[in-house]
Amino acid sequence: MILTGGSVVSFYSGERNVSKDIDLVIVLFAKRSKIRKAMKELGFHQRGRHFEHPDSEYPVEFPGGPPSVGSESIGEVQEYEFQTGTLKILSPTDCVKDRLAAFSHWNDRQSLEQAIMVVQDQQIDLDEVERWSEAEGKSKEFHEIKKRLMNAIQ
Repeated sequence: MILTGGSVVSFYSGERNVSKDIDLVIVLFAKRSKIRKAMKELGFHQRGRHFEHPDSEYPVEFPGGPPSVGSESIGEVQEYEFQTGTLKILSPTDCVKDRLAAFSHWNDRQSLEQAIMVVQDQQIDLDEVERWSEAEGKSKEFHEIKKRLMNAIQ
């Protein structure tokens, strides 16, 4: 499983952005029934597309896989070791692409601000973001916000 969405922004921005849920994309195919069973064994119950636990304020969602940003598979997966295990997470660059995809597809200004937070706090391959934007047919949108992204890096 790979952590995606707004929780990745929280992680990379030092929690300046607080996500309202946890999105985990399963790398290999898993039947929804197996996910439900595993989550139930952990004390979660399903409500709509989310799983909720009485001891957590954050619902968990399993968006469809495979992990991608727009129409492309994700690039490098970052791994962080904690006492509780290994966290697999989108790279900072893929996180920015993910947020820019949300911005361009749904005109979600908050997603643009989240992308900028990650650019401010992490090392991003802006050339890769530009290449991806062009491949997604969003080069016009990228060039409109490139100045803001460049300013965030400085």
